[in-house]
Amino acid sequence: MTEPRATGAALPLAGLCVFEFGHSVAAPFAGQILGDMGAEVIKVEKPAGDDARRWGPPFQEGESAIFQTLNRGKRSLCLDLRDAGAMARLKALVLERGDVVLQNMRPGQAESLGLGDAALLAMKPSLVCCNLGAFGRVGPLAQAPGYDPLMQAFGGLMSVTGEAGRPAVRVGVSMVDMGTGMWAVIGILAALQRRAATGKGGVVDVSLFETAAAWMSVPVAQFLASGEAPERQGSGAQGIVPYRAYRTADGELVVAAGNDALFRALARVLERPEWLEDARFATNPDRVAHQAVLYPLIEAEMARRPTADWVARLDAAGIPCAPVQDVGQMLDHPQTRALGLLQNLPGTGVHAIGLPVAFDGARPAPRGPVPARGADNALLDDTPKGAPA
Repeated sequence: MTEPRATGAALPLAGLCVFEFGHSVAAPFAGQILGDMGAEVIKVEKPAGDDARRWGPPFQEGESAIFQTLNRGKRSLCLDLRDAGAMARLKALVLERGDVVLQNMRPGQAESLGLGDAALLAMKPSLVCCNLGAFGRVGPLAQAPGYDPLMQAFGGLMSVTGEAGRPAVRVGVSMVDMGTGMWAVIGILAALQRRAATGKGGVVDVSLFETAAAWMSVPVAQFLASGEAPERQGSGAQGIVPYRAYRTADGELVVAAGNDALFRALARVLERPEWLEDARFATNPDRVAHQAVLYPLIEAEMARRPTADWVARLDAAGIPCAPVQDVGQMLDHPQTRALGLLQNLPGTGVHAIGLPVAFDGARPAPRGPVPARGADNALLDDTPKGAPA
């Protein structure tokens, strides 16, 4: 059985019009989420198009794989924002049709073009304007540029990612960019809810740095409580032992024995009953204090059997575990297939991960392929005369 898909008018944001002045990842991901939920998303691109169109290889059907997944189902306007006539028509279109404007231009650019939130709200107070910045709206770095790896470094994520004693590493996905896109959507939906009650729109501000800092909420709490900066734990977690990945005879397996009862069950599965009488391992705080002793003991046992054997034994004992899968293994797993997470972009041979949310049991389906550059420029020709300058 595969999870059903929600389409068309059944989608919760059907009838909403979003203008996306977005490039790279954060703003396009926000637009993709809103579009998959039913909004009409009109992407405004520079004459050469979003740089992400060329972020490859790999490419598929003429566009980069990155662009394909972040810009599905959108419309595309392609124009020179420095052209006064084109800008006048664009502003008129925004004022005529727009509910939401989201942008991640460089600091000050939107204002210089007359697309800043103050200017737009003065002309249409019901708009919701969302700004996706680098370091936030105020402060000494407010005008500085920022990218995902910079924010993983500056926000502290790299200080707790990777192996102890090894150089800093970046989380393998653009989680700060994509997290900022998610916060943008949360803020936009909240502002739309307020607009439904008051008739007035408003301004939503999110930034890469604030998102990175929010991902650090637990390490921050640990630091504030102890005065000690959390260290890199590899695949483990600060303050919980045993709770990490181990090499098996043929792969890697994460075992999450996160409380005393689960540790006792793990000791029995590993056929090491003497651990149950060892005061060093009696409670989680004891195991955290003696993890340098305990982890090598577990590693030696896990290496004796293949992953599938351990999964069967641990599942039977009720101990949470998961093999370390690559992308292909994850996509091919029966659970992924049952949920219908991998979805086709209509009219193409391109597939992408769908939204991780369902409404009334149905997952929103991608509404179309990515747009060709400037495919919808005719919308500008239909704009009423007398547009604002």
